[in-house]
Amino acid sequence: MQKEKFGEKDFQLIIGNLLRYGVWTSLAVAFIGGIVYLMGHSTDIENYSVFHENDRNIFKVISDVYHGVIQGEGESLIFFGIILLFLTPVFRVLLSLFSFLLEKDYLYVVITTIVILIILISVSFGFSH
Repeated sequence: MQKEKFGEKDFQLIIGNLLRYGVWTSLAVAFIGGIVYLMGHSTDIENYSVFHENDRNIFKVISDVYHGVIQGEGESLIFFGIILLFLTPVFRVLLSLFSFLLEKDYLYVVITTIVILIILISVSFGFSH
């Protein structure tokens, strides 16, 4: 029988809980944001015949969402819930990196670092035009 590495089961439990509670938290935040948004905008009529492109830098979007959440705006709370949903697997990858470092599994450290770099490059350049 192979001896289990130190903390391997603990990390699997932490990662599983991170994914589970990350999704539930993002769902709750977006749901509350939807309720807040509908309370203030339930009678608004949208004009879907005209498309308005909203192409902004990701850092500007995050700044606007942050300030909107502080002010309690429903739309910003919905976006914050979506951001939390996107960040959940990113945090999973970061926890995996930490786990591989503790296990001294350097091949997976390199692979996970490459994945993190790809995510950072995609976020940094994917929304900035």
